[in-house]
Amino acid sequence: MSDRTCVEMRTVRGVCTITLVDIERRNALSHALVTQLNAAIDAAEADESVRVIVLTNEGRVFCAGADLSHRSQENTAEHAAGASSLDNTDSVHLFRRFGQSAKPFVGRIAGHCVAGGMGLAAAMDISVAIDVAKMGFTEVRIGVAPAMISVLCLPKMRTADAADAILRGRRFPASEAAAMGLINRAVPADELDAAVDEIVTDLLAAGPNALAASKQLLARVPAMDLDEAFAWTGRLSGALFRSEEAAEGMAAYLEKRHAAWVPNEDENHESR
Repeated sequence: MSDRTCVEMRTVRGVCTITLVDIERRNALSHALVTQLNAAIDAAEADESVRVIVLTNEGRVFCAGADLSHRSQENTAEHAAGASSLDNTDSVHLFRRFGQSAKPFVGRIAGHCVAGGMGLAAAMDISVAIDVAKMGFTEVRIGVAPAMISVLCLPKMRTADAADAILRGRRFPASEAAAMGLINRAVPADELDAAVDEIVTDLLAAGPNALAASKQLLARVPAMDLDEAFAWTGRLSGALFRSEEAAEGMAAYLEKRHAAWVPNEDENHESR
């Protein structure tokens, strides 16, 4: 059913947690889930109180990749090409938006993650998975390839690691995914919340505009030549140092206090 709830969200003290809850379908990237996830991110982006966005899951699977039941039906339908194109457009919009957002995304990967789910995990700015989670590029074993998600995953991987993982289609532990650079850390399940909280606390201590600028550095500088990079970063640096945010940040540092953007401990605003 297209009206099933696949995604839930809540916001507490500037942190919006978006949870994939389509447990029955193992949080597969169905049209319904992708549409609802895009809508949740839209809402988080528009909410000025949201400083950090955490993506996580309920159930044993973070994301099982493409909705294979839907794709198999497409293969026998006369409109297969058109339907696939629509789904691909929605997925591309989803995968691209994490890096383009001014807000940081943290992956709290509390379950297995394969195929297209690997693209979702790799799209996060910072991610932590439970160490018992299995991951993998399993597409070749059903006769396809990890085409679109390779755009996100390959830049993070050594060529040798990518060839071994993608061509063999094997599943591997989250610790190996961390060693490949696809995620940041793998921790025991009972340490997951503490690890994510530590990351979120650090992000909330950073200036929102400074984080947005830092994300631009990560996205743009690697593709620039040396002269272009120094010219652009020089202009960016000058603008940041002249900003009100920098003035407040430096004053807070010198006065040994928290900057104005750091949430107070007694703030406990929650919205759904």
